[in-house]
Amino acid sequence: MKKLNVLLLLVFLSTVVSAQTNYTPSKENVANREWFQDAKFGLFIHWGVYSVMAGGGDHGIAEWIMNQKKIPIQQYKKLPSFFNPVQFDPAEWVSMVKKAGMKYITITSKHHDGFAMYASKISDYNIVDQTPYGKDVLKQLKEECDKQGIKLFIYYSQLDWHHPDYYPRGRTGQDFTGRPKQGEWSEYIDYMNTQLTELLTNYGEIGGIWFDGMWDKPNADWQLDETYGLIHKLQPGAMVGSNHHKEPIPGEDFQMFERDLPGENTMGFNQTNTISELPIEMCETMNGSWGFNIKDQNYKSSKQLIQTMVKAAGYGANFLLNTGPMPNGKIQPENIDTLMVIGDWMEKYGKSIYGTRKGPIKPLKWGATTQKGNTIYLHVLQLAEENLLIPNVETKIKAITFFDDDSKVNYKITDFGTLLHIPYDKRNDTDTILKVEI
Repeated sequence: MKKLNVLLLLVFLSTVVSAQTNYTPSKENVANREWFQDAKFGLFIHWGVYSVMAGGGDHGIAEWIMNQKKIPIQQYKKLPSFFNPVQFDPAEWVSMVKKAGMKYITITSKHHDGFAMYASKISDYNIVDQTPYGKDVLKQLKEECDKQGIKLFIYYSQLDWHHPDYYPRGRTGQDFTGRPKQGEWSEYIDYMNTQLTELLTNYGEIGGIWFDGMWDKPNADWQLDETYGLIHKLQPGAMVGSNHHKEPIPGEDFQMFERDLPGENTMGFNQTNTISELPIEMCETMNGSWGFNIKDQNYKSSKQLIQTMVKAAGYGANFLLNTGPMPNGKIQPENIDTLMVIGDWMEKYGKSIYGTRKGPIKPLKWGATTQKGNTIYLHVLQLAEENLLIPNVETKIKAITFFDDDSKVNYKITDFGTLLHIPYDKRNDTDTILKVEI
């Protein structure tokens, strides 16, 4: 057993070393990183043929239904014939994104079920060839994003429950799929890289690739040097990130945290407390599911989501908020309502979020700080008293005012910190914002 553990460790280390160790980001990539950090807010879209089953009536399954219900490939392949999103309106989607104050979209091109939501040439297991809809939704969405000035990022699952060469099997998608108990791993890597080439050459300029699924086989030889090198060669400005729940690997351009604030692990996904110096992003659901689930009504309030976004910004992270479109192509009305509330808030208070970086005080129970130039935005999210003691900032404070009306905030600098007086009648239920000029 000890020898086996050593062998697995060596395999894992060799995988890390084989990443894009000599990678130097291009000027376009560096510029996109700055843009990304300024953007702060995006829409995550999980959409696929699994939406037809609407979660199978079980809470939280959605895009995982093939695995959770152990549906064999031959049965699952019947789903595309029911997928006909005739009410999909990309202009409506992108307009909604802009009204919500979002700057980019990240959409699933292929999830773990292996079904491509675009016109893949290497496999006919895709929306154009297998559904009555017969159109490339990714192409339509990209064209509309270009029209309305929204960047498009593409989610791609490295895990594949459908492809026969995804072998040996990982932690999920076991023998129930009906795949042969053999396969050529290198053939699967070639297949994946071919699909990535399609995505990076047929849809114009892409913001980046959002990988998921490496956690299914963490010790496999993912040949990341080849894959990451391919992406950066085809589109030097495209940002690469991976939801592998570990520290960034050489060749990656941003770090992501799934359903947790950076450095936290309340969900059990994130296996590192390290917050990279790279741009960072956290993703979150509006209810409990990523894909459409008709039974899941566990919706988070707009207040809760805004406060999560504020705390994420306090870490310097973007907030990628998810929706799972319905099989007819429409966005759930509940999600639209939430996004419009957030959009109204961003229209009024976005200055304290867009273009900022993490503030001098890390997020705490009472709130968070963001900073832009010589202005620190103090976001008070929860305060039982009228006074708040914060650590002293290193530079001299010129003035502190309330964001809403520019009235002065009474404060006193002491040896123990800066004591702020925040009367109850000055409070905002969602976020009381103070501007600290330094």
